[in-house]
Amino acid sequence: MGPGALHVERYGFGDRAVVLLHGLGTSSFLWRSVAPTLPLGRVTAFAVDLFGHGESDRAVDADYGVAAQADYLSRALTVLRVSRADFVAVDLGGAVALALAARGSSRVRSLVLVNPGDPSSPRGDDFAEVERQWARHLLDASSGMMGAASLLGPILERSVAQPERMPPALIGRYVAPYVGRDGVAHLMQVVRAVNDRALDGVEWEQAGTPTLVVRGEADGWVSPAVSADIASRLRRGEHVGVAGAARLIPEDAPGVLADLVTAWLGSEANRD
Repeated sequence: MGPGALHVERYGFGDRAVVLLHGLGTSSFLWRSVAPTLPLGRVTAFAVDLFGHGESDRAVDADYGVAAQADYLSRALTVLRVSRADFVAVDLGGAVALALAARGSSRVRSLVLVNPGDPSSPRGDDFAEVERQWARHLLDASSGMMGAASLLGPILERSVAQPERMPPALIGRYVAPYVGRDGVAHLMQVVRAVNDRALDGVEWEQAGTPTLVVRGEADGWVSPAVSADIASRLRRGEHVGVAGAARLIPEDAPGVLADLVTAWLGSEANRD
């Protein structure tokens, strides 16, 4: 199915497939409080670790860019015998979902994009912050003394609305896949694989896929105008805000997000 295997957590045994995608600095662990509260009698939720993230395989010479991730994901869904699914994706995962929807709309029944980045510039301020932290700690990195928490910690802390929602122990859980010198080097490989041309040539605006764009109103990484603009440019786009939540709505307001997804799955606009 590609250069390696994807790790997938499965919840429920319903007839309708829902694929949950994380973004930069996180993994399928992000969905631990959302997936169990979906209507699992009606849906089966698959929380995926994108290639090179979480517990999925990694390869030194693999492509970790957006288009490649969409391809790996499509192949994994074939293995899982998921021919069609609803996709719920956070930040960078949204770019992967858009790429998949644009080139294979029959695979994607609908989209829920949670705090998506600007499709014309997927490398947002968060990527720049990782690069700044890398440069700041370059000497420690070369000696193997720098941990991944030094790179991802500031990103994760700014991705929730209140500091107590991202304590050091939780940061440690998210950065665990990148422990050690090799882990930090891999993290930087993954970060640098995403470029601002990731969606060039991808006619995502033409996708007729029903799409709900969800913005955490306290998100400080992406301009509020981006979510509204994405929804307006899609032929079947809707937009909703979540108060008291930043980028990582699954951490800030998992119940609210689960309710939004559940309502979306049952909405008139999203029925076959």
